[in-house]
Amino acid sequence: MSDFHFLRPGWLLLLPALLGLAWWLGRRRGRDAHWARVIDPSLLPLLRLGPAISGSSPWPLLALGWTLAVLALAGPSWQHTRTRAYRAPAAWVLVLDLSPSMQATDVPPDRITRARYAIDDLLSAAHDARVALIAFAGEAYPVAPLTDDVATVRLLLGPLSPALMPEHGEQLAPALDEAGRLLAASAHDRGQIVVLTDGFTDPAQALESAERLHEQGSTVNVVGIGTAQGAPQPDGQGGFARDAGGHVLLTRLEAPRLARVAAVGGGQFVTLAGLPQLIGRLQAAHAEALDAAPSAPQLQLTHWRNDGIWLLPPLLLLAALLARRGWL
Repeated sequence: MSDFHFLRPGWLLLLPALLGLAWWLGRRRGRDAHWARVIDPSLLPLLRLGPAISGSSPWPLLALGWTLAVLALAGPSWQHTRTRAYRAPAAWVLVLDLSPSMQATDVPPDRITRARYAIDDLLSAAHDARVALIAFAGEAYPVAPLTDDVATVRLLLGPLSPALMPEHGEQLAPALDEAGRLLAASAHDRGQIVVLTDGFTDPAQALESAERLHEQGSTVNVVGIGTAQGAPQPDGQGGFARDAGGHVLLTRLEAPRLARVAAVGGGQFVTLAGLPQLIGRLQAAHAEALDAAPSAPQLQLTHWRNDGIWLLPPLLLLAALLARRGWL
């Protein structure tokens, strides 16, 4: 009992007030005490609705009941209990391309809309996985950190468009580096990164970042948005980009380059048509991690056990006795 203490000792401050109230109630001379001051004693018995109650006073029992209730609320504890701390190991970081080329219309209605639809499907399949969202163009910007609040991530996804980005570009490497920082900050060393893009302009840096993430235990998957035939490339100002000769430039899906990033990152490259297969693969990897978790060393949390529950049976018994008709 050397470890005996109260988990919530603030409740004990009520004890003197409640005991004082019980003492004051016990000092009253029956339930007619106030009327005896204004009604003649010879008339008072005739005004009672029933016979006077005789016998033991309920106030000592009431004081005992209040004492037990306060002690139970204060949380007496004298022994530890251990529980296994566990968090689902799945972490999905979604990386969305918001460069001007994502406004191309080779996939109806346009690439950015189809990318948002794809992310919505990924969020619906996340279940108990934690998700994060990063947007990139010339630079990378975290939209939402790793969280299990999928509804909030879906809400933040709606307004995203290339027009929101402060500078144009298609730099994938900063976005991959930002995904690595989000995973490291949340202590996830086996995250799934899903990039939704039509291409990028920093292949050497992007390959280096993807390889580094794979070495750290994460997987880089790529979803290609667009078609090989391509479409006129928007210039981000309501028109189309043109070459030196004034001809409209086409933006095409850079499938080989995207597949190379996925291969270096240990992941899978798919187009929009193959998104269901990628979702199935992500869910299968999550299920495998959950199955393997019980055999891995688990973090044990130690906390004080609240033994105030053992005061409830006598408290209920006293409450039943105090409910005796005519006492209160």
